[in-house]
Amino acid sequence: MKVILLILVISFVSSALAAAEEVMLYTHRHYEADVALFAEFTKKTGIQVNVVKSGADQLMERLKQEGDRTPADLLMTADAGRLHRAKSMDLLQPVTSENLRASIPEALRDPEGYWFGFTSRARVIVYAKDRVKPSELSTYEALAGKEWRGRVLARSSSNIYNQSLLASLIAANGEAKASQWASAVRKNMARAPQGSDRDQMRAVAAGLADVAIVNTYYVGLLQNSADAKDRDVASKIGVFFPNQSDRGTHINVSGAGVVKAAKHKGNAVKLLEFLASKEAQASFPVTTYEYPVSKDVAWSDLLKSWGTFKPDSLSLARLGELNKAAVKVFNRAGWE
Repeated sequence: MKVILLILVISFVSSALAAAEEVMLYTHRHYEADVALFAEFTKKTGIQVNVVKSGADQLMERLKQEGDRTPADLLMTADAGRLHRAKSMDLLQPVTSENLRASIPEALRDPEGYWFGFTSRARVIVYAKDRVKPSELSTYEALAGKEWRGRVLARSSSNIYNQSLLASLIAANGEAKASQWASAVRKNMARAPQGSDRDQMRAVAAGLADVAIVNTYYVGLLQNSADAKDRDVASKIGVFFPNQSDRGTHINVSGAGVVKAAKHKGNAVKLLEFLASKEAQASFPVTTYEYPVSKDVAWSDLLKSWGTFKPDSLSLARLGELNKAAVKVFNRAGWE
């Protein structure tokens, strides 16, 4: 009887421990490739990844409302501006991990360990191959020139990617010059800001404008689209990396941070470390068309086809710190 009771106790304890081997992820990312990575993580560690998907702002508001009662352990989203916002809202906690410090470049993570980038993307200028020569392009700043009047496209100023780009311009040139740039580029637009990055490229291919500001992975999504029309769009545009003769092209990240009230902090850190591993890093260039943050991982042939480039070395934490200033500049410029 005692043996049976002992077996039952051991079984109960084992089941309880097994149930604890999980991590709850709140994510803004929507890639099937991420699901495959989480499955591989579970296979390797035994830790089940439970996922809640929604918009970044909705997830942060949910975390704020849930407080200490939240089931979330990890928040994942795109753009350092959003990650900084989550930190500022006191939703995240610092993490100390030598693995993460060694794997992720300093500029691509929060200096205090509140968030870590695990993929990067460049915000580039795409151009109509039949109407623009690469030699006509140089910097983001040059798009303010009168020769580009009616030839530029960009999405709304409410978009975090544009806010972070402008924050980088403020960091590089000061707020006054960034204001002049925003006003001039807005005047140079072929239409009022609208749509996604892919919509900007479709409009360039259709002849509405000659250049657009977009993230590189959107180019990859068009090139590998199931829709032949989108693949045709991709064939008509070229990719140009601005500011190669000075500070480098603006980059940003997808990243994640451990939630302040995480119930499974250890498992959340393990998932972060897995995303920074060579195995996970090698998957991003071929599945989501993002650049790996690890310098030890090769780019895919697709990413190589766009060309090599010098990235801006600015700490991405500055993008979040300057976000409010960027929003004010956009509003003053009349950039909808």
